[in-house]
Amino acid sequence: MSTQTVPDTNGEKHGFLADGNTLRWFGTALIVALGLILGGYLLGGGLLRAKEADRAVTVRGLAERDVTADLATWTISYSSTSTDLAAAQAKVRADTKAIEEFFKGLGFPESALQPTGANVSSYNTPNGSIRYTVRQRLALRTNDIKLAQKAVAQQFDLVSRGVFLEEGSGMSYTFTGLNDIKPEMVAEATRDARAAAQQFANDSGAEVGAIRDATQGYFSIEARDGDGGGWGVSDTPYKKVRVVTTVNFSLV
Repeated sequence: MSTQTVPDTNGEKHGFLADGNTLRWFGTALIVALGLILGGYLLGGGLLRAKEADRAVTVRGLAERDVTADLATWTISYSSTSTDLAAAQAKVRADTKAIEEFFKGLGFPESALQPTGANVSSYNTPNGSIRYTVRQRLALRTNDIKLAQKAVAQQFDLVSRGVFLEEGSGMSYTFTGLNDIKPEMVAEATRDARAAAQQFANDSGAEVGAIRDATQGYFSIEARDGDGGGWGVSDTPYKKVRVVTTVNFSLV
């Protein structure tokens, strides 16, 4: 009797399946690996771009300009005290006339000087009498700065005429053309801020980009030479306008 060998068809089938599963496993692993690599690249690039987008510098820019006042105002306060009300009033009227003649002699028009107020007060003295104080105020308003300075320089001529100026009687100078120079000064302050930002950028190996946001500070007008006026101190028509801006620049 002869013996036949039957091929192990089941074994062949199982071996084929094992090889297919292995290929699919490697294929899946390869896809996952490529996905992780690509995702890491994209994530890293996104973080880098986000980091670059966050690069910025905030600086301040300054602009200053010397100007001359274009408006002069002078409130002149004077008074007279007497136990006789009529006498006190007469003295104030005489002072008013002297002041008007003083400004007329300097070349001011009558309209430049206007009364702004008057009052009468009284008090009892220790000996039982009543003393009256009559107070008058006149205001000078002019755009002629040189003539105003001349008036201030000669104000003691009023004393020689018997007029005694009260405390607070002083010339004030005002610059009213701020709106005309605001745009130029803001632009100048912004350029100054960009120059400062460029210095920071140079130190970090970057370049200054666009403005991300900016804040304009307040405009200030002060005495050019630090003399702001006050009692016993003459105001000056020479002013300094100043503004500071805060600007946030992106760095690229």
